[in-house]
Amino acid sequence: MSIALTPTFIRTSGFGWLDIVRLGLVQTAIGGIVVMTTSTLNRIMVVELALPAILPGLLVAFHYFIQVIRPRMGHASDSGAKKTPWIIGGICVLALGGFGAALSTALMASYLILGIACAALAFFLIGIGVSISGTSLLALLAKGVNDERRAAAATIVWLMMIFGFAFTSIMAGKFLDPYEPYKVVVISGIISTIAVLVTIAALYRLETPELQNSPVHVERKTPFRQALAEVWADGDARRFSIFIFISMFAFSSQDLILEPFAGIVFGYTLGQTTSLSGVQHSGVLMGMLLVAICGSSRLRAYCGSLRLWMIYGCVASGIAMLGLAIGSMVGPEWPLRFNVFLLGLANGAFSIAAIASMMRLAVAGGAGKEGVRIGLWGGAQAIAFGVGGLLGAAASDVARALMESQSLAYASVFSIESGLFIASAYLASKVEK
Repeated sequence: MSIALTPTFIRTSGFGWLDIVRLGLVQTAIGGIVVMTTSTLNRIMVVELALPAILPGLLVAFHYFIQVIRPRMGHASDSGAKKTPWIIGGICVLALGGFGAALSTALMASYLILGIACAALAFFLIGIGVSISGTSLLALLAKGVNDERRAAAATIVWLMMIFGFAFTSIMAGKFLDPYEPYKVVVISGIISTIAVLVTIAALYRLETPELQNSPVHVERKTPFRQALAEVWADGDARRFSIFIFISMFAFSSQDLILEPFAGIVFGYTLGQTTSLSGVQHSGVLMGMLLVAICGSSRLRAYCGSLRLWMIYGCVASGIAMLGLAIGSMVGPEWPLRFNVFLLGLANGAFSIAAIASMMRLAVAGGAGKEGVRIGLWGGAQAIAFGVGGLLGAAASDVARALMESQSLAYASVFSIESGLFIASAYLASKVEK
């Protein structure tokens, strides 16, 4: 497949490390708003308001499913000269949704049905805001970073998003005790306002004219359906979309069952299962850093390409999941913490390699098509996370209901997830670019 590059588009080395960090600050802002809705408000609904856990679960899944519009939002940003207005606009919608979610949660204490209805609208806005800002941000990053920096850039941006999760949770937690509904509303409003201001400051004069779409491209707007059909007709783009969905489905389906599994099968206490989650996240972090270091131009010849990291990361994830299946049958003698660490390491390696590959494939289609490509893959990831989280927990419940042995039930679910990772590795091997 031949790719015609314009002189303007060739200058994709425009972003230095400071510019990448500035884009990471936008991801930090996104993470700060999102963590309040998916973590803090989740706990308030279940614990303080004594509502069924399925309610926040459905709301979070709803905001994932809304992100099926990511390709449309990416195409819209491709059709204009700059992506900065789309990122800022998306953050504003996200901030409004985050504040609305907090307000709705406080409202549930007195007017449950009205509060739930308002929460559904708020999470709808959250899904829209993440779709617009996240897709446009990654598309801009893909345009502005050259190939040798993509793995490191993806790692920096995603680590800063994780920092946004952690920092917001810690700071908000200090002011939320003792719980009062008005505190949640005020803190959410402050977080949303700061996120918007940080985004505007971080993006100020960042998108230089060399990275903007040419006036000719803006005038010749390709209809969305045609643009999406052209992307889907690309064999690598299509295979990569399926790879993203299956791998992220397997990745997300373990989240809601790993801690209950450790408690039921291994007898871990609440504190021990929380610590186990920390072990997994430490592994994810190390896996990301490993790919960032090995993905540099100087070491790539010795460490392998991003494609190989995707393949072997998925294979290692499948082996680690199979280890959990075996461990569920062996019992407390199994080195669970080491197994979980290896799972996190493999997950971090393949996921950051996939993100960096996503950026590379986004610009492979030529100038002005980054947004719709990123949107397609971002939408696949979001749907996979929404479906994976719900079905992973549901599969665990069904298996435990049908099988007398809890250990056998978890072993069955983990074995299926292992197979999904191996299938993902096969799909990654078919991506040629």
